Amino acid sequence: MLKKFWINRREAVALALVVSGTALLPMGVQAQTLSKAPLNLAMTAEPQTLDPMASPIDLVATIMQHVYEPLYTFDANWKITPMLAEGLPKVSADGKHYSISLRKGVQFHNGREMNSEDVVDSLKRWMDVSPRGKALSKDVADLSAKGEHGIEITLKTPYAPLLSQLAMPSGMAAIMAKESMATPLREFIGTGPYKFKERRPDQYVLLTRFDHYSARQEAPSGYGGKKTAIADELRFIPVPNANTRVEGSLAGQYQFADLLPTEALGRLEKSGGKTVPILTPSFGFPYMVFNTKEGVLASQALRQAVQTSIGEGEMLAAGFGDTRFFVAEPNHFPKGTPFYSAAGADKYNERDAAKAKKQAAMAGYKGEPIRILTSRQYDFHYNMALIMAEQLKRAGFKPELNVVDWATLVQRRSDSRLWDIYITHSGQFPEPMLSPPQLGEGAPGWWSSPAKQAALAKLNQESNPAKRGALWGAVQQVIYDEVPYINVGKFNSLSARSPALQGYIPSTWPFFWNTGLKN
Repeated sequence: MLKKFWINRREAVALALVVSGTALLPMGVQAQTLSKAPLNLAMTAEPQTLDPMASPIDLVATIMQHVYEPLYTFDANWKITPMLAEGLPKVSADGKHYSISLRKGVQFHNGREMNSEDVVDSLKRWMDVSPRGKALSKDVADLSAKGEHGIEITLKTPYAPLLSQLAMPSGMAAIMAKESMATPLREFIGTGPYKFKERRPDQYVLLTRFDHYSARQEAPSGYGGKKTAIADELRFIPVPNANTRVEGSLAGQYQFADLLPTEALGRLEKSGGKTVPILTPSFGFPYMVFNTKEGVLASQALRQAVQTSIGEGEMLAAGFGDTRFFVAEPNHFPKGTPFYSAAGADKYNERDAAKAKKQAAMAGYKGEPIRILTSRQYDFHYNMALIMAEQLKRAGFKPELNVVDWATLVQRRSDSRLWDIYITHSGQFPEPMLSPPQLGEGAPGWWSSPAKQAALAKLNQESNPAKRGALWGAVQQVIYDEVPYINVGKFNSLSARSPALQGYIPSTWPFFWNTGLKN
C-alpha cells in the first residue's frame, strides 16, 4: 500500500528513476547533446478546444502550456514563482492591492513585444471565459495597466489563493497578444517556447519551436525557470484507446504515451528496453460530481444516501488494481500537508446498502433513474463507474450508465438536464481552491449553499498559512454533509517514454521543453 504522506516533485522524479532505471541528463548538457528530432506524443483524446482559458481539461493545459504562459507558475516544490511577471507582486498591508511588474523584451509569436495592455486584456478575457476566472472575477474590484510594463489588481476583500489561481495551467490565465483575442479563438499567439502551426482533427496538434523565445534565466524548476525548446516539433497525437497507446509505445511509435492502464506495467517493465515506464506519485484524485441543480440528486438527502451506499475502496481497486497505484482515505489532502483533515471521515467508504436504502426512502426516492455520465477514454473512470453502479443497485437505486467519448462528456456536463453524476479526476495540488472547480461557483454540478460560502470565505480571506490549514477542515466537513462531489481517493499515474527521450520530468501536466532525443 502507498505511504499516506505528501510526495514532493523531487521525490516523484526519484521514484520515476527507480522505475525507469535511467538517469536524466543535467540540464546544462541537454541542449548540446540532444537531437532536434520531432517528438510524437500520444495523448488520451482529441482536445475539444485549443483555447487554454475556455477549458479546465488537463489535456488542453498539457498541449497549450507550450504555446502560452501565465504571469506566475509553480516550481518543483509547488511554490509560486514568476514567469511573465518580473518577480513576486507588491501586496498592500490590507491584502487587497497587488502591484505586478512585467518582464521587458518578451516577444509574442507574431514578433511584437508584450506590454501591460496585453496582460490586462488577457486577464479580463480570462475572467469572462474561464470557469476559474469567472469565479475569481467576483472578488476583483479593479484591474488596470500601470505604464508599459506594470499592472495593478485591486480586490474587494483579501483573497489568499490569487497567485495560485493565476499560476494554474488548466483553465489558464494565459497571456495572449491582444490583437489575437476572439471568441472562439482563431489565432493562438502566445509567448511560449513553441508556437502553434497546425491542427488536424483526430490526427494531431502540431507545435514548432519559437526561435525568438524570451526565456527566464533561473535554473529550471518544475514549470518555472529557464525553458529551452530542443525538439523542432511537438506532435500531440490523440490515441483514445489506452491499449493502443501501450502497443504504440512498445513499438517505438511514440516517444511518450500518457495515462496508461495500470495492468500494462508488467509488460512495460519486461519490454527489453523498448520503452521505459514512468510512475508519477501523488498524481491526483478521481471524484464523482453530483448535479445539485436539477434532477433526482438535486435533493441533498438523496445525495447523502448515495454517499452511504458507496465503497470508495472497492471503486479504487476496480479502477487501478495494483495497490501501488492507489490509496483509499477520507482526507482530501495527504497527511503531513498543511490542509490535512479528518473532518467527515465517518461518512467515507461506508458501503452500507441497508442504511442507504432507508435514507433514500425517507428522502422520497421512487425509483427514478440515476444517470451516470462516464467515458472509456480514461479506463479507470469507466471501471469505477461499473462498480459504483453495482453499489447503487444493492442500495435500491436505479443507475443508468451513459458511456460517451470524453469530448462529448465535457460538452454534456454543461447541460444540467442530461446527467445526475459524472466521473472525472484532478491533480493533487497544495492549494484547496485550485481543484476541483466545484469549490468555485458555476462549475458543472452548480453547488452553492450558505454553508459553503461561509466556510470558503473564512478560508480564502485568511492569509496566514497555518490558520488556513485549520479552516480547510470546516470546508471538508461541509463537502461530506452536502455531498456536491465525492473524493474517491488518491492515485498514481502510469505513462511511458522512449529510452531515447531525455530530460522528461514526471508531472501532472506533462511538458516537453528541456526535453529531447539522444543523438
